[in-house]
Amino acid sequence: MKESNRTLNKKIYLLAGLLAIVALAIQGFAPRITHPPITSAFQAPDSVTQILKRACYDCHSNETRLKWYDQVAPFSWLVNEHIQKGRSRFNFSSWDSLSAADQQVKLWEMVNMAEQGKMPLPSYAAIHPEAKVSAQDIGVLKAYVRSLATPILTDSSKRQAVQAERDDYKKRQDTAKTLPTSLNGIKYIPDFQQWQVLVTTSRFDNNTTRVVYGNDIAVKAIRENHLNPWPEGSTIVKVVWNNLEDGKGDVRPGTFNNVQIMIKDNKRFPETKGWGFARFNGVHLTNYGKTAQLGNDCFTCHKIAKDYGYVFDIPVTKASQR
Repeated sequence: MKESNRTLNKKIYLLAGLLAIVALAIQGFAPRITHPPITSAFQAPDSVTQILKRACYDCHSNETRLKWYDQVAPFSWLVNEHIQKGRSRFNFSSWDSLSAADQQVKLWEMVNMAEQGKMPLPSYAAIHPEAKVSAQDIGVLKAYVRSLATPILTDSSKRQAVQAERDDYKKRQDTAKTLPTSLNGIKYIPDFQQWQVLVTTSRFDNNTTRVVYGNDIAVKAIRENHLNPWPEGSTIVKVVWNNLEDGKGDVRPGTFNNVQIMIKDNKRFPETKGWGFARFNGVHLTNYGKTAQLGNDCFTCHKIAKDYGYVFDIPVTKASQR
């Protein structure tokens, strides 16, 4: 029996030794996490920046603060992947590289993801408990983002500008020889206004009104509560208008902001659950996004709507509420 125990102990020590050697060896292959210079730091009240620095900056800035265990392979590989992905989504250390409108979009994305418990990543928060955000923290962030929305009050010159823009848009559509195409191959759909309106919504955070249209396939899917997953060929178009507000608080659509398109095509867009995304800005219908990976950025936000097939602002039927 004693001989058997000694043999077992030797095997345990040998295995432990081998694991220690492997653990030491892989440290030489650990990725180096860089700290590029800060080109334009995010500016906000201290109450806001303190929350963001604690909960977001390690992955979404160049001011990453690493714990000792973050630098030990193989954990360092996962940490490096999170940091690289986070900085590519948005970076508080180069905040001014985003337009004012995109800054608001990113800030609301942060608030929504935090409120849903998706950010900071649960796996990250588990070993970095100081990064967790409370309901009070979310309230502070919400109040700040809401304060950034400034209503555009209407006057005769603004009304004239709206009409001039619409005339220009119509002229461009009448004379256009080719359709604008996004970098991932989705073409602008000029006749979407003939489709059925699914819903109209308003966002107080950036003072916009949205009208959402659906093609016949999408309309049928909603009617039959076939939303998760949506059927192939479902197409949804969201048109965004900047609001004009008069002195009495009445709001009307003003200048054109952008048009957003979602197309369900599982073969073309498998990485984003079959949804392809496109966005065209302004009356010139300028492509939004710098690479064909635009859909991945859009889908990150749409994950919140997983229960509805990754689509926001869709009327919920009684069947889906049961």
